[in-house]
Amino acid sequence: MSYRAQVLNSEISSKEPAHYGSFDDGRQSQIGPITAMESCAPLKIFLVEDSAMLRDRLSEAFATWGKITMVGHAETETVADSALQACDWDVLILDLQLLQGTGLGVLRNLRGHRRPGTAVIVLTNYAIPSYRARSIELGADYFFDKTKDFAKIKEVFTTMSEKREHAEGPLNSGAAS
Repeated sequence: MSYRAQVLNSEISSKEPAHYGSFDDGRQSQIGPITAMESCAPLKIFLVEDSAMLRDRLSEAFATWGKITMVGHAETETVADSALQACDWDVLILDLQLLQGTGLGVLRNLRGHRRPGTAVIVLTNYAIPSYRARSIELGADYFFDKTKDFAKIKEVFTTMSEKREHAEGPLNSGAAS
């Protein structure tokens, strides 16, 4: 059985479904308007999730939230480890139960090469205290229950975009007066 990772780039992004790209048309999500996410570079999301149906649903939802680009996904721990080292990402969304290996293994292996300023969100159906504690111990920034915390992901995206916008300053800050 083969497992896959997809790392999207400009050469292949046109072959992916539309929801893998960013949307710059000013749409609003069902949760409310996007402000900071529309005014800065897209957040690059890497998704580690073994369910293709859930990957597609998450990608579609994220695409409605503003400037977000899906840069790749993986179904197993080994494939995720390789892809995360090779790919430039801002946010990792990580399931704990994978086809092979675990999200905890991905977290453990990420420790040596995670870039500063990135965020790791564990999104799981197994939101029990021991998994939460271990995930945070291994470096997860957030731990969300798939069944009730989905909207919190948007809050993380918005916060990261606002921080990025403040760090980059106004769009015309380099222009001559």
